[in-house]
Amino acid sequence: MTLRRLGFLSAALLTTAALTACTAETKADDPKPVTTEPASTNPSGAPGGAPDGSGLSLAEAIKKIPVAAEKRAGYKRDSFKHWVDEDQDGCSTRQEVLIAEAVTAPKQGERCALTGGSWRSYYDEAEVTDARNLDIDHMVPLAEAFDSGAYDWTPERRQAYANDLTAERSLVAVTAKTNRSKADKDPAAWMPPSDSAACTYLVDWTATKLRWGLTADEAEQKALLERAEPCADSVVTYEPAP
Repeated sequence: MTLRRLGFLSAALLTTAALTACTAETKADDPKPVTTEPASTNPSGAPGGAPDGSGLSLAEAIKKIPVAAEKRAGYKRDSFKHWVDEDQDGCSTRQEVLIAEAVTAPKQGERCALTGGSWRSYYDEAEVTDARNLDIDHMVPLAEAFDSGAYDWTPERRQAYANDLTAERSLVAVTAKTNRSKADKDPAAWMPPSDSAACTYLVDWTATKLRWGLTADEAEQKALLERAEPCADSVVTYEPAP
């Protein structure tokens, strides 16, 4: 069982205890054009922990992302090998995320085929009961990651990024409609349609960029800081990727 699945199980047990006490993947992130260059404030489920364990305000964390022009030349989606079965348990990364994020657990059949179950897509607050209607979104899309530093990575590191199950919000199960609308846009060009998702999304995006040492272009940083203004209570924690 992956650390991600254990983390979600622990979170589910804590939630249950609190309540008792109180009574396909798609090609959505294909290349974008080359450039040169009030919501909930509870970022539950944000990745990792800061290097010193203290966490940062969202604005502080955004300012820690290095600013640099993007480099798209040479990007190919298959440069990032994804949906692998890294722990050899029979379930691919896509299936691992679906199992971890299920509100109602699906049944697992042969070759980890999933049937039944239910999910909540936090981008649009949609309830989904058919896994085929869900995409697994790379929080920072593959093309955006390439532009922002992954162009200089080894194939092994790109695979690790594309299948990052250790940080709970590097990959999220969302409706195919919202994932395809997002494509490979950064927050300067796209935000989740649900206002309640805004602060959590900004935290998840920022933590993922910091975790993997990725950069932001000037327009992206400006948009992140502007959109973060209503999220004064949001805290970003992350653990640098190995």
